[in-house]
Amino acid sequence: MIRPAGIAVDAVSQAGVETCIQLPELGLCFDMGVCPRNAVRLSKVLFTHAHVDHMAGVIHHCATRRMLGMKPPTYVMPERNVPAFHRMLDAWRELDGGGMECEVRGLPAGESYSIGPNLRAQAYATPHRVVSQGYVLMQRRQHLRPAYAQLPELEIRELRQRGVEVSEPYEVPLVAFTGDSRVDILDSAPVFREARLLIMEVTFLDDRVDVARTREKGHIHLDEVLERADRFENEAILFTHLSARYGPGEAVELLRKRLPPSLRERVWSLSGPGPVTATRTDPGSPG
Repeated sequence: MIRPAGIAVDAVSQAGVETCIQLPELGLCFDMGVCPRNAVRLSKVLFTHAHVDHMAGVIHHCATRRMLGMKPPTYVMPERNVPAFHRMLDAWRELDGGGMECEVRGLPAGESYSIGPNLRAQAYATPHRVVSQGYVLMQRRQHLRPAYAQLPELEIRELRQRGVEVSEPYEVPLVAFTGDSRVDILDSAPVFREARLLIMEVTFLDDRVDVARTREKGHIHLDEVLERADRFENEAILFTHLSARYGPGEAVELLRKRLPPSLRERVWSLSGPGPVTATRTDPGSPG
């Protein structure tokens, strides 16, 4: 468990192998290419796309929740994936002999899904090799209406007691998740760069795979992040989906060397407990 920007994240992610990004305090998970034991308790999964390394754990998740007597989960995904997802569930119901009860919600890009009274997930179409979308979790908050902002606290309290609406709602982008995507999403949807925590795929870190080839694969290269280094407003940025070409220690050292100070102090990887400036990783340890 790590806490970039003070937000609890329990994640595994390796390109082509597995991705499961748990946000336990928010009660949801992004993608489920594998189903870690502690992910079973999360009833909401927001899928970015249907590649195996992002969706293959869903049957285990659904069946295990049923076995443990938990309520049926809710799976949110690009609308075009819904018919095939239902066919997959039907095949497993036949194979397993179980109900596989769940709610499946197709969410078109541009629309949102309510997580709770003060949190919603906004979907954004992302450029990848298959239909794909990222999500921004928008948190609803309250602040004083401008007309009352300069009043003493005692007067504001008295107005509230008289039933005057002194506050009004507003939203802030709390967490953004790109899923698998070309870097273009950061340009077309600046809200990703404004979220308190940005979780983004950065698959390749050096010239072992160049930018052109990275874009062909529908992914992001570190060079493209460096070109935009001064545009990130995020409090913290978590890099996920690293290629298996990089061992955990090697990846951290590359990030330390290549990131400018303005990013280095905010970028986290899954190889250590803090920003790459503070990470201490045994190159031989598992990632």
